[in-house]
Amino acid sequence: MTSILIVDDERDIRELIGDILRDEGYTVRLAGNSDACMAEINAEAPALMILDIWLKDSKMDGIDILKTVRRSNPDVPVVIISGHGNIEIAVAAIKQGAYDFIEKPFNIDQLMVVVARAMETSRLRRENSDLRRRDVTSAEMLGSSPAFKALRSQLEKVTKSNGRVMLTGAAGAGKEMAARFIHSQSNRAGAPFISVSSATIQPERMEEVLFGRESSDRGIEQGLLEQAHGGVVYFDEVADMPLGTQSKILRVLVEQQFTRAGGTDKVRVDLRVISSTTRDLKAEIGAGRFRQELYDRLNVVPIPVPALEDRREDIPELARHFIAMFHRTQGLPLRELTPEAEAMLQTMHWPGNVRQLRNVMERVLILGEGTGPIEARELPGRDDGDADEGRVVLGGALATLPLREARELFEREYLLTQINRFGGNISRTASFVGMERSALHRKLKSLGVVTTSKSGSRIARLEDGEDEDDDDL
Repeated sequence: MTSILIVDDERDIRELIGDILRDEGYTVRLAGNSDACMAEINAEAPALMILDIWLKDSKMDGIDILKTVRRSNPDVPVVIISGHGNIEIAVAAIKQGAYDFIEKPFNIDQLMVVVARAMETSRLRRENSDLRRRDVTSAEMLGSSPAFKALRSQLEKVTKSNGRVMLTGAAGAGKEMAARFIHSQSNRAGAPFISVSSATIQPERMEEVLFGRESSDRGIEQGLLEQAHGGVVYFDEVADMPLGTQSKILRVLVEQQFTRAGGTDKVRVDLRVISSTTRDLKAEIGAGRFRQELYDRLNVVPIPVPALEDRREDIPELARHFIAMFHRTQGLPLRELTPEAEAMLQTMHWPGNVRQLRNVMERVLILGEGTGPIEARELPGRDDGDADEGRVVLGGALATLPLREARELFEREYLLTQINRFGGNISRTASFVGMERSALHRKLKSLGVVTTSKSGSRIARLEDGEDEDDDDL
């Protein structure tokens, strides 16, 4: 995408322009009609087009070609030239998205100035696309827990298809990261990844943001769907999409085309759609807030993204990743984690999931004490007050119980926490707490603690009187 495509039905004109540009060091391709032009574009998109409006013996004129290029290759600047130049033609060309308009016979110096500026615009657009792709490709999926491995296995199965994926899970669990992973591993990795945050776009502007608009004073303004052409569009929190917009998105999924606001031309797009939600969409459908037809179209491959509490084994690795990232991007100290800090991170409550862990690590690094290892006392959520070193401050409820009941309550909560910290692995839990495996089994049975499968891993919980899958115990 570094050549200049010159399209003119007059052989002398296109060859003259070609010779001038070659002398300036540009790579040039020539086309004498619309068929040859489209063949050249389909073979390889140029960095710049110089396009005559009037093309004899062609199925399409310059304006038609311009419209097609703006739909299929919006990053390619198009300079219109014409021997019948007037203000109406210039305005029409600019409205359709032309970079500039030059009237024949043209001044060579003027042509070279316009070409140089257009090529610089093309270069900047390519660099911007490369940066977006590099950001997506560098998105890492980190973890080694059973729940994470199960998730990654499911994601890898859908990377090579164009099937629509619905990601479900709690806020902050990493649904967008999962979507970016699918994109980066797919055959669309070199094309755009466009994220649509349904919850942050004003309902009255949703269609304009998605489909773009056309107006006489501002010309063509691409919407997010058009920007995603050839790549992936990710609908974050799709349940927040207005009902009216849902109907139009459904039509786009069926027809792969739409009309911009204020426009009449059909815009054809090639998109893979990935969506996500934290809500129960079947309940939303029952309440009349989400269309059943759209759900059926989007929910081809449903993939649940586990919460952080279901992959506690991954927390130290994720924390170290965030520390390294903040060191690299913000210059914050590159600090280690003490074993006590790791253990505390694994036992903390994470309603905000991976996003909350990221914020906690950033806060600790900003407010931290020097550059040494991060101690457990630096983490939020501790409320030791002025307790002496080595003492444990009792909670109000625990402090009111007799010793035997308090001990049983403490043992139950302690063992529940440790088992979940180690992903339901009884052997690792027994080793850490200093008990024989058989003794731990007996203790758990007496306390009414069982483990069950969830999100590809095992979690501990209190027995509720029903038959449970407690083979690990």
